[in-house]
Amino acid sequence: MQNSNRRIFDSLVSRTKIYLVLIFVLLLVICIIKPVMIIPSIIIFIAIMSYTYLANNKRKSEISEHLQELTLNVNAAAKNSLIHSPFPLIILETDGNIIWRSTRYVSEFANEDMGYYIQELLESINKKIEQDEKDKMIEEHVMIGNNYYKVIGEFIKSGNLDRKKQTNKYMMILYFVDETEEIKLKSEYNNSKNCIGIIMIDNYEETLLQIDVEERPQILAEIEKIIYEWANKVDGILVKADRDRFVYIFDYKYLEQIKEDKFSILDTIKEINGKVQITVSIAISNDGETNKEKYHTAQAAMDVILGRGGDQAAIRENEKYQFFGGRTTEFEKRTKVKARIVAHALEELISETEQIMIMGHTNPDIDALGSALGIYRLAKSLNKQVNIVASTEGMALRELMQSLSQDEEYDNLIINKEIAENQITPDTLMVVVDTNKTSHVEVPELLEKTNKIAIIDHHRRSPDFIKDSILTFHEVYASSAAELVTELLQYTESQPKLKTIEAEALYAGIMMDTKNFTFKTGVRTFEAAAYLRRYGIDIIKVKKWFQSDLETYKKITDIINRTEIIRDFIGISTYNSEDKDAGVICAKAADEMLTIGNITTSFVIGTVGDKINISGRSVGEINVQIILEQLGGGGHSTLAGAQLEGKTIAEAKQELIEKIDEYFEGTDS
Repeated sequence: MQNSNRRIFDSLVSRTKIYLVLIFVLLLVICIIKPVMIIPSIIIFIAIMSYTYLANNKRKSEISEHLQELTLNVNAAAKNSLIHSPFPLIILETDGNIIWRSTRYVSEFANEDMGYYIQELLESINKKIEQDEKDKMIEEHVMIGNNYYKVIGEFIKSGNLDRKKQTNKYMMILYFVDETEEIKLKSEYNNSKNCIGIIMIDNYEETLLQIDVEERPQILAEIEKIIYEWANKVDGILVKADRDRFVYIFDYKYLEQIKEDKFSILDTIKEINGKVQITVSIAISNDGETNKEKYHTAQAAMDVILGRGGDQAAIRENEKYQFFGGRTTEFEKRTKVKARIVAHALEELISETEQIMIMGHTNPDIDALGSALGIYRLAKSLNKQVNIVASTEGMALRELMQSLSQDEEYDNLIINKEIAENQITPDTLMVVVDTNKTSHVEVPELLEKTNKIAIIDHHRRSPDFIKDSILTFHEVYASSAAELVTELLQYTESQPKLKTIEAEALYAGIMMDTKNFTFKTGVRTFEAAAYLRRYGIDIIKVKKWFQSDLETYKKITDIINRTEIIRDFIGISTYNSEDKDAGVICAKAADEMLTIGNITTSFVIGTVGDKINISGRSVGEINVQIILEQLGGGGHSTLAGAQLEGKTIAEAKQELIEKIDEYFEGTDS
C-alpha cells in the first residue's frame, strides 16, 4: 500500500502536475460560477487523474524495458571486449589465485613462465594495498622475455578471506600494455642527444717553457694526434678552439664506452715526453636542454677540474659529477699576478662593507683559525667591524686560544652560531677560509643570509663548492690557507701590520699542513714563511702548540700498535674510544704512522660525536684525496679526511678497504 501511494506521489510530482493543477483551478472556477457543474467536474477530474496515472505507468514500463535491453547489450559488449581485448588481460586475487585469463594473454605469454612475473607483481601490489587502500589504481613496469610491459589496473575487495594473513582478499583486473617500441624509441632519442666535452692542456705556458724549442712542434703535434685519435674512437667531432683547448661533441650512446675506458688518454699523454710530464684535463657534460647549455655546464665542470689540480676527467650528468684520474701532484704556479689582483679586490670589498665575518670549516684547526686571524687584521686596519665565527673547543686550538686570551683585543672576536645569525645582514661580507664546500663550513645557514661571499682555500675543489661567491682565491698548489692569506697581506695597499700572535698563528697553519715543511712545499711556501718570520715569531712556542701530552701520546701509540697493513705499504688502524678530541688524535696517529718502515699511506678511523671520522695521510705515492672523496670527504693528495654517518667503525673500515681496492683497480687499468 505504501509503495502504491509512493508511486502515485511520484507520478503526481512529474511534469504533468502543472497541467493537473491548471485543470483543477478551471473546474473550480466553473463550479463557483455554475454550482450545477460540481458533480460533472468531480467526475471529469477523476477521469483525468485516472488516465494520467495509467499513462505514466505505461510509459515507465516502456522505459524500464528499454533500459533493461540496453543494459543487457552493454554487458554483452563489455564481456565481448574483455574476451577479445587487444591487450593481454588477467583477473586474479591478491593471494595469487587466477580467476580468468584473456585469449590474448594466453597466446602472448605461451612461452613464458608467468608464475614468476605474477608473483613479483603481487608482492609490489600487496605493499601498495597495505600502504594506502584509498588509491586503488595499479601501475607497474615489468620486463617479460625481451619485451617491456606497463601493467595497469584497479583492485577491489573480493569478499573472500585470506586464511594465511587473516585479511580480506582483493580482486584485480590487470592489463599488460606492451611499451617495448616506446622505450626503444625513447632510448634511441636519448642516445642520439649530444654530449659536449672540453679538453684542455694543463699549464700550457709553463710546460712549453720546460721543453726545448726545437722539440716543441713535434711534442705539440703528438699531443694533438693522440687527442684526435681518442675522439675518433666514438665518432666524435673535435674542434681546436685555442692553442691549448679543444671542444668535443659526440652522441650520448658512447658515454658508457668512455666511462669503461676510464680516460686512458690521461696516461697516454703523460708518456709523450720523459723530461716533462704533460697532462690534460677533460670535462664532459650531458646537463642541459640545448648544446649551448651543455657547453656552459661542461665549462663549469672544467672549472671544478682545474680547482682540483687538473690531470683528470669529469663527467657531469644529472647535476652530479664522476671523476677519473687526478693522481698527479699539483703543479706550483710561480706567477703572483693573481694574488696581487685578488688582494686589491678583497681590500676594496672590505672597504665598501661595514661588517665583516670570517668563517672556516667545522672543527677548525690552526690553519683555519690562523688564516682567519690574518683576514681579521686586514679588516681591522681598514677600521671595520669584524668577527670570526668558530667553535674553539678541543685540543686542536687549546694552546693558541690560551695565547689569544692574554690580549684583551681578542675578547669578543670569536662568536658562536647564535650570535652570528642575529648579527649577519645581506650586506655583510662573509670571508670563508680553508674550505670550499658548502656542507663543511662552520655554519652553512650564514651563506644564505648574505649576498657577499669571498673564498680563500687550497683544497681540491668539490662538487659541493660554495656557489655565487663574488671573489674566489682558490689555489690547490698552495700548502695551506695560511700561505694564501699571507700572500694576500703582502700585496694589499694598506699593508697591515700583524701582531706577533697573528703571525705565529699563520706560521703554525703552514707548519701543520706541510708537516714541518716536509710535504707540499714550494718556493712561495718558504717566501710566505720568511715574510712571517719578520714579525719576530717564536718558533719554539709555535712547535709547542703541536706537542701532545703524555695521555694523548699513549692513545696515539695504542692506535699505531693496532695497525693493520694491506697491500704491503698501507696502514689502517682504529680508535674505538669515545673522545671529544678523537678527530685530532686520529689525525696525529695517521701522521705518526708514516714514520714507520715501509708505510707510505695511512688511515685512522675513529668516532667524533655521532659520525665516523677517517684521517688519511700519504707521502705522495698514493692520492688519499681520491680515495676519501668516494666516501664523501676531500682534501689533498697527501692529506685528506672524511666523515660517515650511520656507520660503525667496522663498517667504515670495510668500506674504506673497498674504495682502496677500487683505486688500485683504476690505476692498474
